[in-house]
Amino acid sequence: MIIYGLKNCDSCRMALKSLPDVEFVDIRKPGVPVDVLVSALGVFGAKFVNRRSTTWRELGPEGQAGDPLALLKQHPTLMKRPLIVRGDQMWLGWTPETRAALGVG
Repeated sequence: MIIYGLKNCDSCRMALKSLPDVEFVDIRKPGVPVDVLVSALGVFGAKFVNRRSTTWRELGPEGQAGDPLALLKQHPTLMKRPLIVRGDQMWLGWTPETRAALGVG
């Protein structure tokens, strides 16, 4: 299982604490592989881009109108976090639904 997120993100830290034996990948370095970004955009659509983030607001209307994949590659912190990947399954956010699906409290 792989968790893509930020070390200083509260939701990511909670997921890491609750899920033993996972690999953590910081979305800034080395980043999210393009194939994972494409898959996540296919699964989650517009929900994959965090439109409440500071980075999103700083882009302004012109920047926000860009292709989501290109935006996420250029600004990885636009990704809603954490993105949890196990095989061909994906979960977004540390929600009660995600926790239930993964069998944790």
